[in-house]
Amino acid sequence: MNSIAIVGAGPGLGAAVARRFGREGFEVALFARDRGRLDMLVGDLDESGVRARGFVADVRRPQELAGALERAAGEVGTIEVLQYSPVPHRDFMRPVLETGPRDLVGPVEFSVYGPVAAVQQVLPGMRRLGRGTILLVNGGTAVVPHTERAGTSIAFAAETAYGHLLHERLAGEGIHVAQLVIPGAITPGHARKDPAVLAETLWGMHRDRQGFRHFADDLDG
Repeated sequence: MNSIAIVGAGPGLGAAVARRFGREGFEVALFARDRGRLDMLVGDLDESGVRARGFVADVRRPQELAGALERAAGEVGTIEVLQYSPVPHRDFMRPVLETGPRDLVGPVEFSVYGPVAAVQQVLPGMRRLGRGTILLVNGGTAVVPHTERAGTSIAFAAETAYGHLLHERLAGEGIHVAQLVIPGAITPGHARKDPAVLAETLWGMHRDRQGFRHFADDLDG
């Protein structure tokens, strides 16, 4: 049975990706901090025929996230696809001249320690399968840093570098690593940034396995 782990699952993109991969027969493991929201999401997906389970984890606590991923693999099977897409906190987006060392702790925990912990947890299983996909979802500051959003600009750049290194290192093992950059906000009804459209894009990235960086929309769009 194929399975996908969606880290940072919510009622928008996370739910849409769960439905898209669920239609392909994937078991779905959802990760978020709030048990109540997870239970509601699992219930909604169950009503639409998607087999999903929820696991509480804070991405800023690497051991907690790794433990949740380990439990998920025991329940839904070896994780074949990992999507890392939590929404950054607003306080990560301070102007650069107002950003001190302590202000960068949260963004780095969120966008570096979190994905590193997740990848290291699921990678052995992917290697045993001989295949796998790691999908990183970031905002536009991963590509064009913004002076008013220093935390995400710095941390997304680090996450991008990590992902690109993984892309180069793991390609020969049948494990594809890719990044989807979503400029601006995810917008229901938008031709390119509606959650269902983005989910289709992410499914295509997993299926086609072409290149590292993909854009959901133009950077100025």
